[in-house]
Amino acid sequence: MSGSVNKVILVGRLGRDPEVKYTPSGAPVAKFSVATDEVFKDRSGEQQKHTEWHNIVAWNKLAEICGQYLTKGKQVYIEGSIRSRQWEDQAGNKRTSYEIIASRMQMLGSRADTERAAVAPSPVAERTSVPSAEHASFDRPPAPEPPAESPEITDEDVPF
Repeated sequence: MSGSVNKVILVGRLGRDPEVKYTPSGAPVAKFSVATDEVFKDRSGEQQKHTEWHNIVAWNKLAEICGQYLTKGKQVYIEGSIRSRQWEDQAGNKRTSYEIIASRMQMLGSRADTERAAVAPSPVAERTSVPSAEHASFDRPPAPEPPAESPEITDEDVPF
């Protein structure tokens, strides 16, 4: 079988409120970070905790929903794919960063958590309503957002 799979599933907490901006063509893009924790015992039997930070990028309607409903500390399920970006820093060194391009987001936690998040002040978006379901889910079409070679939206278009 020849084929490949690039699928990521994360359950973690938001490290910051999503930042929503728009490309020159008007497409919304949201960026935020999600922390996942791994607890394990080291060689001496001591319990250790490792936190991994993931950079998340959501596009279009999913970006707007993330900006409207997600806040720092909120537990969230993210499904998507890994993308790498290469660039040169100011010193001329080649750098690579990895992002999760979200295709699906589901808010986790209790309804009370969702309602508290709705009344928390946020500089990103005004909150006027909250999903009535305890676990609201918002999907985007399964096609990944624009590939790097797309003439419509390129890395240069992303306003971050």
